[in-house]
Order: sequence, then C-alpha cells, then structure tokens
Amino acid sequence: MARSETRRRLLLGLVAAATPIWARAQTVPLIEVWKDPSCGCCKDWVSHVEAAGFRTKVHDVGNAAMRRRLGIDSKYGSCHTAVVGGYALEGHVPAREIWRLLRERPKALGLAVPGMPIGSPGMDGPAYGDRSDRYEVLLLARDGSASVFHTYPGTQSKKA
Repeated sequence: MARSETRRRLLLGLVAAATPIWARAQTVPLIEVWKDPSCGCCKDWVSHVEAAGFRTKVHDVGNAAMRRRLGIDSKYGSCHTAVVGGYALEGHVPAREIWRLLRERPKALGLAVPGMPIGSPGMDGPAYGDRSDRYEVLLLARDGSASVFHTYPGTQSKKA
C-alpha cells in the first residue's frame, strides 16, 4: 500500500474514532448495493467503498431488477447496482468519483462503469496480474445519454 494511502486511511480512522457514533451515522453516506450473493468482485468493490469511508447495506438478490427500476439502460450494465445520496451507481465505480459526484451534485441519474474492466475497484490486484486497463466512468443523464465523468488510463502489468 502506498505511503499516502496508508496516511489517508489512518487519518480517516482517527476522525471516525473521534466522532460520536450517532453523528457518524448521520454524516457518512450510505451506499445500498444489489448484487449476486456469490460475486467475489462485488464483495471486493463493497470493501473498496467501505475503506473510502462509506457505509454499505448489501442485498444479495441480484441487480437486474434494480437496474431497470432505476432507469439505467442495460448498455451501461455491470454485475452490481447501487444507490447513494439520490444517485444510481452501476458497476465498479471508484470511490473517488462517488465522492466527487456527491460534492458536485450534478443533475444526473448517476455514474456507471459498464462491464467489468480490469483495474477498476474490485477487479484489481494480484488476482488480475496487477493489470489495469483503460476505462471510463460515465455520468448518466436522465434521458438515457451519458458523458465521460473521468477516464482512468490504465497501466502495464507489473508482471509483464
């Protein structure tokens, strides 16, 4: 783990420890997730957002029905669907972009990382050869269109 990431996690932990439980529950955003009960990469994504300071509530019932209910076009689909702060999340959206979404509050349906790109949170690490492919986080408009919210350029495998 990088030194800056270790420092950030330590600071988050200190802030959390100094904040009363009742205040934390009211200020820390809850991400509610729908996923298949046996999906390991979904579990890893949930761990990623929890490590970034979000609370989670997981529904192990699949995500297709929730994706439809939220109005997310299937072309943006992935293995899990979530909601946070009035926004939809589809797929392996990095916590950094979720925090940005909640800070900027654009008029949008939410964010999506279509498919399951290698290197995205939950699809990363040694199990994937530490590879990271280029992928885009899309800002989903309510009319079904999308624009690029952020691009992750990818890197070469460390084992190559």
